[in-house]
Order: sequence, then structure tokens, then C-alpha cells
Amino acid sequence: MRLDIDRKTLVGMLAGAVITVIIVVLVRGIFGGSSEPSMQVEDIHPQSGGTTDSSQTSQVPQESQVEDQEEDDVEPFVALQQPPAIPVPTGEGTIDCPEATVTVTDAAGLAEAIEAAEPGTVIKLEPGVYAGRFVATVPGTESDPIFVCGSPEAIIDGGGVKKGYAFHLNEVSHWRLIGFTVRNSQKGVMADKTSHTIIQGLTVHHIGDEAIHLRNFSSDNIVQYNMIYATGLRREKFGEGVYLGTAESNWATFSGGQMDRSDRNLVRGNVIRATAEAIDIKEGTSDGRVVGNIFDGSVLGGSKHNDSWVDVKGNGYVIEANTGSNTNADGFQTHKIVDGWGTGNVFRANIIDLGNSGGYGVNDTVGGNTIACDNKVTGGTLVKKGSCS
Repeated sequence: MRLDIDRKTLVGMLAGAVITVIIVVLVRGIFGGSSEPSMQVEDIHPQSGGTTDSSQTSQVPQESQVEDQEEDDVEPFVALQQPPAIPVPTGEGTIDCPEATVTVTDAAGLAEAIEAAEPGTVIKLEPGVYAGRFVATVPGTESDPIFVCGSPEAIIDGGGVKKGYAFHLNEVSHWRLIGFTVRNSQKGVMADKTSHTIIQGLTVHHIGDEAIHLRNFSSDNIVQYNMIYATGLRREKFGEGVYLGTAESNWATFSGGQMDRSDRNLVRGNVIRATAEAIDIKEGTSDGRVVGNIFDGSVLGGSKHNDSWVDVKGNGYVIEANTGSNTNADGFQTHKIVDGWGTGNVFRANIIDLGNSGGYGVNDTVGGNTIACDNKVTGGTLVKKGSCS
């Protein structure tokens, strides 16, 4: 009898243990119990390409990577500035969006559409807020670009000015970003190893650092007819409007230790009010054009180096028919950061209002640049030394 009782007891204990294990597995499967957080826990925003923002950082690290990794909270958008009361120009090279092949209404739908995109895809954003950081990794083609189109009421919100890229063009070509709004992110639109892409008609505002950045061998792109303001909300001195290339001090981090040859980019017809330069042209880049933009320097600051609308450290640029007002020093500047760079540029037909800042229309600190006499200056003189041509 004792043996039978012991056997029954043992069987009962084993059965109870098995049932307990089954219950635990079921509960963990339903509610999640892993000690390692999932993607959804790490970042509540949808990501295209099946990656989180942290994985994108590992491929293309951000300048403030260490600081930003400590900031995990989503920051709701708060409007701190109104846009400049300046109409955005329209003109040469404007493109229209074709008929949509897919229409999205929320962030998850946009992430899925970007991930599934192929040459010829036209993604239409309905009005609304698309909370997230979105990554494009599929190239279009010359005959069949990939479009993402929306009205200014279609808003990509990056979740806070301390972290991330709201829209990342990562090693793609022949994309078209048209018409929508980008806000509330450390960087607005970032392009890495991107070519033959057009960024047109966006409203990019309330950004931690720079609004639009073409970097890491991004060439033959067009940035045109965008409204850019409220940059530098994280660090004023990094609040450029449009940034071309990479500073020499960051080549090891962002361009494999090589000179960042982000060449032949066109920046046209944008309205820019930024805390740093409206357009910053880095050493190592060449043969671009800066044409027909409107610069408002009324919020320039954050660094003694933020003292002009355009700073040219590349070679062979044409800076033409731009209009600027409000500066704390000069309208345009050249600088030599690397030997042989900051030269061979042409400044012509610009309208420059210095507002008695004490600076110069074009302060050519390098030499070897052409400053045409058809540049018009009020509130100061055109050149610091030499004469126009």
C-alpha cells in the first residue's frame, strides 16, 4: 500500500509540474516575458526596412551618437516658431507627383509602403501625423523613380529633436520627396550615398540640428523650393538649413576616412531661416549650384562661426541670384579647411542686405574665387579686399 501511495504521489507531483510549465509558457507567449526588449519596446515608432533607429545608427553613426542613445522618450511636438512670412519661389525644374499606386493614412502603412517600394511606386500620404522615423533602402531608376508625395498637412513627426532622422534616404537613387512636412527630429531629411534624388516643396521645421543633409558621397541631387525654419533646437551651432558633405574632422566617422565627395548637388529656390548657415558647403565637395534661394539670418547664432548665410569650403560652386537679409556679419564667406579647397567658386547676381552688420557681402578669406560686380549690396560693401570683376 505504501508503495502504491508513493507512486500516486509521485505521479501527481509530476503532472502538477508539467501543468505549471505549460501555464508559464502560455502566459509568457501572450504577454511577453523576455528579459531582452523587443523592437516595439525599444522604439514605439514604425520602422521600414525591418530595422530600428539604433541599427541605422550602427550603419551610419550620428554625430551625437553617445548623447542621443541616452534619450529614449518620445517628445510631443510643441510649436516654438512660426514660418517666415516669405512665399516659397516656384520655377524651373518643378516636378509633379504622378497618380498614386498606394495611398497611406498612418505611420504603419507608410513604413510598409516604403519597405515594399519598387521602381515606379508612388506613395501618397493623406493628411495626418505620421509618427516615426522612416528609412528608404530600395533604389528607383531613371525611368521609374520612387515618389513619396503629400500636402503640408501630411506630417512626418520624428518624436523629438534629440534623436534620429525623420526621413533617411540610405544608399538609394532616383527618389522624389514632394510636398509634405517633416518636423520634431534631430535631423530632418538625411541622405547617405544617395544620388539623382529630388527633395521638393517640403516644409522642414522644429529640428534639433540641420534640416536637410546630403552626405557620404551623395551626388547629383536637387533640393528645391522647400520652406526651412526652426532648426538648431538641440544645438544652435549645428542648425544648418541645407548641409552638403561632411566636415574633414568627421570623415573617419561618416565617409570611411575618405574625403566626402558629395558633388554636383543643386540647391534652388528654398526659403531658409536657420540658426547656423542657411547653406553649409563642406570641404571635399565640388561643382554644385546654389541658385535663387531666400535667406533670413534673423536667428543666426549659437557659435562665433555662424556669421553668414552661406559658407563655401568646397570648390567650383556657382552661387547665383540668391537674396539675403539679416546677418550678424557677412552675407557669404569662403574658408580653407583643407589645402586646395574653398576656391574656384563664382558669386554673381546675389542681392545682399547686410543691415549695417559691419560685415561684407562676400568675405573671400581664401582667394581664387570670382566675385562679380553684379552682386547688389545694401548696408555695407561687397568685398573686404580687392575688387569685384
